[in-house]
Amino acid sequence: MSRRLPSAAVLVALALLAATPVSSAPAPVATVVVDGVISPVTLRLVESAITRAKTGGAQALVIQLDTPGGLERSMRAICQRLLNAEIPVVVWVGPTGARAASAGVFITMAAHVAAMAPATNIGAAHPVSVGGGVDKESMRKVENDAAAYIKSIAEKRGRNVQWAEDAVRKSVSVTEKEALSLKVIDLIAEDVPSLLAAVDGREVVTGAGKVVLRTKGARLKEIPMGWRLEALKAMSDPNIAFILMTLGTIGLLAELYNPGAILPGIVGAISLILAFYSLQTLPINYAGVLLILLGIVLFILEIKVMSYGLLSLGGIASMVLGALLLVKTDAPFMKVSLAVIIPTVVTFGALLMVVVWMAVRSQMRRPVTGPEGMVGSIAVAKTDLVPRGKVLLQGEIWDAVSDEPLREGEEAEVKAVAGLTLTVRPHRK
Repeated sequence: MSRRLPSAAVLVALALLAATPVSSAPAPVATVVVDGVISPVTLRLVESAITRAKTGGAQALVIQLDTPGGLERSMRAICQRLLNAEIPVVVWVGPTGARAASAGVFITMAAHVAAMAPATNIGAAHPVSVGGGVDKESMRKVENDAAAYIKSIAEKRGRNVQWAEDAVRKSVSVTEKEALSLKVIDLIAEDVPSLLAAVDGREVVTGAGKVVLRTKGARLKEIPMGWRLEALKAMSDPNIAFILMTLGTIGLLAELYNPGAILPGIVGAISLILAFYSLQTLPINYAGVLLILLGIVLFILEIKVMSYGLLSLGGIASMVLGALLLVKTDAPFMKVSLAVIIPTVVTFGALLMVVVWMAVRSQMRRPVTGPEGMVGSIAVAKTDLVPRGKVLLQGEIWDAVSDEPLREGEEAEVKAVAGLTLTVRPHRK
């Protein structure tokens, strides 16, 4: 006989089951690494990361930051993206040994949550001259503008406004522990997992409204830079820009001196196009560009003019000065390094001398075709030449004239060609 469960008991069991919360894994957290100088490429990376994190269903974006600073325009654009982001953005200055200097201070303070790893530092946000020749009054305006901007960011995020202003005006810099005690950042975390555990349950205000972070144990979803942005980042380096410009010039000169070589021309054109892209992402001083071009012209004139090396020395000096002035900024990390300038200039000079020497040698080489190519050839007299007669040259019978008598069968050396008549002389072995 079957036993039936009372209907009341069934209803109670169903009610308890419905009241039991169903556990679910937290939404993933996107991560992106921002390393190096803040540039237009960095802006593209941050924009892409925010968009991909939102469309990919991530609950937040963690930016791992390590930067010495960068371009003010790119920094402001990044801060604007962070301030208006519709998903929480956490900036973590890491790993250990990293820094958030200059533009990095603004970006860190613009995040919804700011964190640092042990043994890191933040600060020194005083603006540097970009453009050269900036007077004190103009620099004071730039400083006041930067100070007002970082104060507004700090106020919006509830961070230490006075320290933020001092970072701009006095270039103060602090460690992660000092930053935490001064309320410059929100917390210290050794790595991203511990960071996510620490911010779990924190409420932040995004462009879409208030959001409570549920990040403990969340799966990390890395957003890579990608080969395209990696290439653009490499080309944004002023050292790479200088090398590309030099390589492009060598390639085009090699093609001009040796028409038909094709490969040097292709490599030169591509290198120059890439160099122009690289230069447009940097604050370029056109005086530096002109000095580099002057150096190239002096190298070429060295082949044409007997200067006993003075033009070459002038070319080297001009290219070195041009490279030093190429990027108009006081920031040392955005200048062309001497360790790159000297080897590049010396190599350029050596290669250019070789290219021009080969071109000159090919122009001085004795022709091997046409009438000029026949001069110096050996013919055989088919008749007596006293002084006129016939000679056999390269399988053909030619009229010939000789100042010295020649007998049939004797060898004759061609001295000149005039129309269809050869001027010859006895061949002396």
